[in-house]
Amino acid sequence: MYASTLLISFLGASTVIAAPTWPTLNWDAAKPDGLETVSEYFNMLAQKVELGKLMSVAPVCDLSKAQMDVAPEPLAAPSSGLALKHVAIGRGTQNYTCDTTNATAVPVAAGAVATLFNASCIAATYPDLLKLLPKLAMQFNLTAQEDLRMGPTNLIISGKHFFTNATTPFFNLDTEQYKIGEAGCAKDSQSPAPTDAPKGQQGESAVPWLRLKTRIGATGDLQEVYRLETAGGSAPATCQGQPAAFEVQYAAQYWFWEGQSQS
Repeated sequence: MYASTLLISFLGASTVIAAPTWPTLNWDAAKPDGLETVSEYFNMLAQKVELGKLMSVAPVCDLSKAQMDVAPEPLAAPSSGLALKHVAIGRGTQNYTCDTTNATAVPVAAGAVATLFNASCIAATYPDLLKLLPKLAMQFNLTAQEDLRMGPTNLIISGKHFFTNATTPFFNLDTEQYKIGEAGCAKDSQSPAPTDAPKGQQGESAVPWLRLKTRIGATGDLQEVYRLETAGGSAPATCQGQPAAFEVQYAAQYWFWEGQSQS
């Protein structure tokens, strides 16, 4: 298999020729930076397809070669003995509540909901494309069709992300196609997103980068999860003009590490 064929299968290079009918481009988000992001994605994809034609052997999807980006305030490295199991792009919403009787109140985080799309082989072979994917995902509205693919790519669903209570982010990575595991998590540490991190659809700042540790009951030997390269998701500074509950669109990379528990 040529490298260009591998890339096409992962990222939908056919859409360079035939514009996709789904998903709907968010025109508010796409003026002007969003359109530039979509153009950058297709240009980068086309360049890699052309380079791939010159390769007789396709890149190997070897997750041991994937490297996480370093946070502005570096997060601790994965614990000794762990191995990277899965990389996904999460696209969804960060959720908040507000005291509508107090305009100066600070919005309170109320969990998040996201669909996770398999980007493991992109992480292993095309790290520059991987870095662009959260920003690209922000340019497209969430629709029912997201159960097919992420934005203009061919990345397919590998799981769901949600909260089981106020402090427990949960990842379900067991689908019809993948059996990666399930895990409730607890936050270990965080780092502010870079100052130049992609904004949300309404100009919201990027949520922090995180290091999570799985709780008792996790399956698939999942031990640690990192949320990196975030785009959007932050709440406004105050509750002024906000409803009692609201959502802020976001996207991020999620890195899942497996191994035997050290506890």
